[in-house]
Amino acid sequence: MNVGIIRCAQTEDICPGTMCFKVIRERKLAFEPYKNEDIEIIGYVTCGGCPGKKAIPRAKMMIEKGADTIVISSCITRGVPIGFPCPFSETIKDNIEKLNVNVIDWTH
Repeated sequence: MNVGIIRCAQTEDICPGTMCFKVIRERKLAFEPYKNEDIEIIGYVTCGGCPGKKAIPRAKMMIEKGADTIVISSCITRGVPIGFPCPFSETIKDNIEKLNVNVIDWTH
């Protein structure tokens, strides 16, 4: 599986992505169903800032670079670590799903 990860731009200064990379490496939490698969990270980008409209072109870019799965990080969908989920997360997810790619809508 080749994944592209989209994270919240608001968390960029307080989270280096360590837990997202860890759960992928250890096949935990959102990646437990893929424990027998090789996973390569194609890219790690932000949504571009509110309202997240750069998430779609950035997802397309990662698909063009070989991603077959787009991961919407938990900072967007669950508000980890800031405690505030993105109010645009469902719109972002719905539009990425239209790109005919597998979507995982959380990490940890």
